Amino acid sequence: MGTSLRWTITDGLTLVERELRQMRHEPGELVASLIFPALMVLMFGYIMGSAIKVPGGGGYREYLMPGLFAMITFSSMMAMTLKVATDASRGVMDRLRSLPMSRLAVPFGQTGADVPSGLLNLSIMAGMGLLVGWRPHEGPLRALAAFALLVLLRYALSWVGCYLGFRVKNEQVADQMVPLLFPITMLSNAFVPTEGMPAVLRVIADWNPVSAATAACRDLFGNPGAPTADAAWPVAHPILATIGWSVLLMAIFMPLSLRAYQRRS
Repeated sequence: MGTSLRWTITDGLTLVERELRQMRHEPGELVASLIFPALMVLMFGYIMGSAIKVPGGGGYREYLMPGLFAMITFSSMMAMTLKVATDASRGVMDRLRSLPMSRLAVPFGQTGADVPSGLLNLSIMAGMGLLVGWRPHEGPLRALAAFALLVLLRYALSWVGCYLGFRVKNEQVADQMVPLLFPITMLSNAFVPTEGMPAVLRVIADWNPVSAATAACRDLFGNPGAPTADAAWPVAHPILATIGWSVLLMAIFMPLSLRAYQRRS
């Protein structure tokens, strides 16, 4: 058992290194990582911000940035779906299966390689936020805790994307699923308060993992948008809720992804 686990970890780290080397040869992805945060900050911060009143007062861009951090975290799920589906349909998975390596290392390597990419995206988004006036007001330790929470959630979501990537037929189908992400991120407290939503939509928004991650970041960064007295449990206890969502997603989708990969073999 111990030898098998070490074999899986070693092969998984090798695949992580492969994915990172591949990123250096795909500068288009790095350019997109630079442009996307800038567009999000400009579009939401300066266009929508002029029409939205922050509950409890404060600047909209400080209210917005935690929501953008959550949004870019959730966007990784569909990016992982597309990447896994592309590798599977182009025969990369078949070549990896032919090597003397642990079968479980492939999904672990795919999801593990997403962590450095997530750190890069969050760093760029944070830099853009600092340029437009966003600040973490609770000190460096709580700021690091917020980013660690986002990385944990991103890793959990990468397993969801990994499972979907193994289940779809090819990258074209995966690419068509990308627009489905936007209703999930928009139906939350990331960009507007949920208090003004119809009752049914507010319940959905309050229990949306995006809302929990956004509220946790606002709490840890000290940004505007504290929950009201009648807030739902995930919004009133966002840090615990985000950790709970992350653990639940990994508990469900890790075994599902491993099973889907083995069946696809």
